[in-house]
Amino acid sequence: MWIVPEAAINGLLDHDDAFTAIEAVFGAMARDDAYNFPVVREALGGGRQYGFKSGLDRAGGQLGVKAGGYFPGNADKGMINHQSTVFLFDPDTGVLQAAVGGNLLTALRTAAASAVSIAHLARKDAKVLGMIGAGHQSAFQMRAAVRQRRFEKVVGWNYHPEMLPRLADTAAELGLPFEAVSLEELGAQADVIVSITSSEAASLMDAHVRPGTHIACMGTDTKGKQELEPAILTRAAVFTDEVAQAVSIGECQHAVAQGLLTDAAITAIGAVINGAHPGRTSDDQITVFDGTGVGLQDIAVAARAVDLAREKGLAQEVAL
Repeated sequence: MWIVPEAAINGLLDHDDAFTAIEAVFGAMARDDAYNFPVVREALGGGRQYGFKSGLDRAGGQLGVKAGGYFPGNADKGMINHQSTVFLFDPDTGVLQAAVGGNLLTALRTAAASAVSIAHLARKDAKVLGMIGAGHQSAFQMRAAVRQRRFEKVVGWNYHPEMLPRLADTAAELGLPFEAVSLEELGAQADVIVSITSSEAASLMDAHVRPGTHIACMGTDTKGKQELEPAILTRAAVFTDEVAQAVSIGECQHAVAQGLLTDAAITAIGAVINGAHPGRTSDDQITVFDGTGVGLQDIAVAARAVDLAREKGLAQEVAL
């Protein structure tokens, strides 16, 4: 089997590699060539979450699982809060093929998913990017988003304003001006909004969102988490990575629970990628992508990382 350690991932897989892998696997899911297995997730107390996401991609020839979770005390120990490892297996024999450090891959695949949604759903003339959240993943989200449209400005808001310099620094790195704003002003200016928080209460309200906005809601991946007021989803075209997961642990869970949204009103973004659904149908339409994060995303980027690591001599081969 091959081992690709966490330290080897940085500089190995870039945003374009991740985008290509995620777009392909979303398309395979919509064609029923790939499917995710039920998620196992457990609360360990103290805000800690641990679980398993897995799936089979027949088109890509990949079977795998990501094990890991969220450990909020890690920052005090000099580690990031999200910790995970991806294991890849031969789909024909079940033999373990690779173990891949999953921390950076998680950030890259999450950013790639929102970027795919922007590429396929945002207005072509989008000029202002709005960022809600300034945690570890926010910089990855911004870097991936700006590759999809010719943004001229970034506006941002965070629950903890002292963290906003991360957004300002990332925007400067990308050659874009940054402005810290209220949520009302963010909604008034932004053509695309990326929300990446771990909130358990809605921050972006229906009144904040103007016609034509695309929202990539990337933080809600557990029961109880919430970033958007459910009323937003009732006047938007709603897309997701996987419908079953969106209604159970994604942002859609709240609108569905309140009877404001049905499963049938949610479209897998793979259908847009494959041309089976038109996606955005007007410049005034609000579109929402509920990025819940599926196991097949982790498997896709991990498989690409293994290929690249082997090509560059960065993978370690061991006998199990």
